[in-house]
Amino acid sequence: MTEQHTVVVIGGGQAGLSISWHLVQRGIDHVVLERESIAHEWRDSRWDSFTLVTPNWQCTLPGYSYSGGDPDGFMNREETYQFVRGYADTFDPPVREGVTVVGVRQSGSGGFDVDTTEGSMHADHVVVAVGGYHTPVVPRFAERLPADITQLHSSQYRSAGELPAGEVLVVGNGQSGAQIAEDLHLAGRTVHLVTGGAPRVARFYRGRDCVAWLHDMGTYDVSIADHPGGLGKRENTNHYVTGRDGGRDIDLRAFALTGMRLYGRLLDVVDGTLRFAPTLESSLDAADAVNESIKDSIDAYIDRVGIDAPREERYVPVWRPEREVTELELPTSGITSVVWSIGFRTDYRWLRAGVFDGEGHPTHNRGVTAVSGLYFLGLPWQHTWGSGRFAGVARDAEYLADRIELEAGVLPATATLA
Repeated sequence: MTEQHTVVVIGGGQAGLSISWHLVQRGIDHVVLERESIAHEWRDSRWDSFTLVTPNWQCTLPGYSYSGGDPDGFMNREETYQFVRGYADTFDPPVREGVTVVGVRQSGSGGFDVDTTEGSMHADHVVVAVGGYHTPVVPRFAERLPADITQLHSSQYRSAGELPAGEVLVVGNGQSGAQIAEDLHLAGRTVHLVTGGAPRVARFYRGRDCVAWLHDMGTYDVSIADHPGGLGKRENTNHYVTGRDGGRDIDLRAFALTGMRLYGRLLDVVDGTLRFAPTLESSLDAADAVNESIKDSIDAYIDRVGIDAPREERYVPVWRPEREVTELELPTSGITSVVWSIGFRTDYRWLRAGVFDGEGHPTHNRGVTAVSGLYFLGLPWQHTWGSGRFAGVARDAEYLADRIELEAGVLPATATLA
């Protein structure tokens, strides 16, 4: 027999748990299907020295907030896992672990047919809460690297000690790539870092964490519809910074002064030779420009509101490349490992609904799709920049729960969704 539910939520991370909390409060029948175990990604797909880059005080989920003794600190991998796992323990959500959804399609009689490894279900509403990072990206030319070089994706990296002896090439300097490069560098490994267009942000400025300034400025609350970048912001790389050891900047120029080797964009591998675009200096300058523009906005806010905040000297580049390296011969480089940190692709092949663009990304407005009853939750820039943070997921979940409640006929038809 087909199991019937008002709502099927797919994914048991912080997004799926957040919408479940709201559905529980509203008394709406639902089930949460999790392929692995609750919050497993925080423990299984992060490196050993991982920390959040957002301060603990910003870790808020519906009906639940960080309550430890270090609100301005940054939870490590295990603490983050325990935070999300502990959240589930506070309200006993109807999560079924170890259940994989293999297909979702619109039903001819209305609603959705959901095929799982434990049988078939039918739901009036489906919330897809599996995030937007599914398949690790590794370029095709990686196949042309010598067979004796160890290759892994950033999601598989755990520590410097698990890599073979020798130098390490890290490709990509977004949040993960920059932090993994730092981890290897601090472990005494010689690191070769391929840079791209990732921006950076200072950890602290004028006496406070920059996140605190931006929070007070309302930066994380500006909707994507009102943002100058529009929907294109969803493709942007996050600013690199770290919460390690209490939080600090990641300054690639400073790393170069202490032995890290930096390159422009990786173009190809030909006969054992890496070929790079001469983009290193422009990439470093662009990252610094973003950093300084954020400081400009903080300065303007301080002046406008009249806050008494200490003055701070602006950043001066501590290193510039004497020349752009465009080729590196692998056999003589000393490189024995490559960590690919160039992101993920979405993979919604199991979801058969006409809600995707030409690149496989879901099209939606605040998680609401053009297919009645089908929603997404936990996507980067789902509604605001803050959508990628715990507090933003909480707000997005409440919005979708209100929509579901309205469409299920619980809220009056005149209800206004904020």
